Amino acid sequence: MSRIVADLGFACLKNPIMPASGCFGWGREYSQLFALNILGAVVTKAVTPEPRPGNPGPRVTETPGGVLNAIGLENRGLTAALTEELPWLQSQGVPILVNVAGRTEEDYVQVAEALGDQNLLGLELNLSCPNVREGGISFGTDAKTVYKLVSRVRQVCPLPLVVKLTPNVTDITEPARGAEAGGADALTVINTLRGMAINVRTRRPVLGNVTGGLSGPAIKPVALSMVWQVATAVSIPVIGCGGIAQVEDVVEFLLAGAAAVQVGSAAFADPLLLPRLVSDLESWLEREKCSVEELVGAAHS
Repeated sequence: MSRIVADLGFACLKNPIMPASGCFGWGREYSQLFALNILGAVVTKAVTPEPRPGNPGPRVTETPGGVLNAIGLENRGLTAALTEELPWLQSQGVPILVNVAGRTEEDYVQVAEALGDQNLLGLELNLSCPNVREGGISFGTDAKTVYKLVSRVRQVCPLPLVVKLTPNVTDITEPARGAEAGGADALTVINTLRGMAINVRTRRPVLGNVTGGLSGPAIKPVALSMVWQVATAVSIPVIGCGGIAQVEDVVEFLLAGAAAVQVGSAAFADPLLLPRLVSDLESWLEREKCSVEELVGAAHS
């Protein structure tokens, strides 16, 4: 078996590198730069039952060590995803995790049920978006709510379920355990941190939504710590996400207990980062004479 193969429990990926939802669209733009099937998997933009226009602008601003975004889950809705976006992405020969979001439990159930018969790696339930006014983060902060929502989706969808957790909680292990008990097959840790920026000249918030989600290098220590905590609290695989920009970051997340990783805003600055991370990780593993499997959770011992 190749050194770089990643085991998610419900599937083995050719490597542990995938884009984070919302930072890759459906992959059309990136496919002009590299073959998408180089990646272990692709995580799509969030899908909601109906098209969503997203938040008012401005939606993105840079901060020291990171980026604040308040896109607001803008997307074309379930019908467009099924008839246009998904068929194209399936033709690229790469495993697909479709990110699912909504304002209500019924929204998640509707989208998950509609996607249940598709040829997918699984669904990623976004219970943790910090830049929408309804739904999103409210679902991910309470363990009982997480359990109930995941359980309902599990009843209508046979696909593997990955639950994306919010860092904006006192103890992330509680919703993690709730997701596992509800039937989750894996967890993505973490989504962005809630943050804001203020323009001192206008004396107003920079973002049209006032607050947004902070991503980038600034959040990596937080993400790494939460991956460590969750990996010791649950028995299902963890996908690490937050501030990854170089191969050493990938290795750190694996050592902390992640079985795979997602790369977000760093790919905006370097659109070829994802395939380079695959290559760099292969070289790193060969040089160190070890495998991804040997690295996962090794720092705990």
